[in-house]
Amino acid sequence: MNSLNITYWALSTFLTIMTLLFIFRIVLTWYPQAEINRFPWFLIALPTEFLLVPIRKIISPIGGVDISPIIWVGLCSLLREVLVGQQGLISMALYK
Repeated sequence: MNSLNITYWALSTFLTIMTLLFIFRIVLTWYPQAEINRFPWFLIALPTEFLLVPIRKIISPIGGVDISPIIWVGLCSLLREVLVGQQGLISMALYK
């Protein structure tokens, strides 16, 4: 397994996991009584909160709805498609 294969696999896995975590964060916003600082919710909040804070400073919640996880789902999906998607940069370099 060469380094490009490892990069492809690691990046694809990382972006998929981050997308899922942000989707879970979106679902958690529907339940304001869920304390994200307590188990098991902190397992979702810990790897995502540091990315959500800067977006919240730029775009404040609209009508009480935090859209920062939605923005990150879009960014992770875009990066995944551009880098490791079917016609992504790493995919094309790997399978040329």
